[in-house]
Amino acid sequence: MHESKLTRPQALDLLRQYNKEPFHIQHALTVEGVMRWYANELGHSDEADYWATVGLLHDIDFELYPEQHCQKAPELLAAGGVGEDMIHAICSHGYGICCDVEPQEEMEKVLFAADELTGLIWSAALMRPSKSVQDMELKSLKKKYKDKKFAAGCSRDVIQTGAERLGWELDTLLERTILAMRSCESSVAAEMAALGLA
Repeated sequence: MHESKLTRPQALDLLRQYNKEPFHIQHALTVEGVMRWYANELGHSDEADYWATVGLLHDIDFELYPEQHCQKAPELLAAGGVGEDMIHAICSHGYGICCDVEPQEEMEKVLFAADELTGLIWSAALMRPSKSVQDMELKSLKKKYKDKKFAAGCSRDVIQTGAERLGWELDTLLERTILAMRSCESSVAAEMAALGLA
């Protein structure tokens, strides 16, 4: 059983020490909400706060240290009072890209698979008249996914590998992550506005 040593306000303060760009804060809040949804969906509701905190802090070092992503994170996280197991979970989403910490627990595999995908879904949502994931269908997301020029920075290899690590079909991962993003879209927007970043 994992429990976060940080309260939600402490985790958000820690994130904001190293992240100022609205884009990065929004991504962190989105992945936090997505991880909470997945924890509840996959039968880990007793650990939902833990999963969510991992999501919130997963890119803590990316804005200031993009070249040392997932390598600088342990130092920043430890200084903020984050425990070893959470540091491992956070770093594992960079496996094979910027670090050699392998995702082993289900939560780590979900973070690895969903992190990159949230970027792709968000980009696709912005192209829609609604600018929202609420009316996004799997079919339209798959079209964007197959178009290699669309959101080219979002690695399809990572997303595909992530689905395989979970033992899921790619469609299952895409569909579930759309639902996860629907679940938190309005709360993320509200929090961005409250932080004066919207």
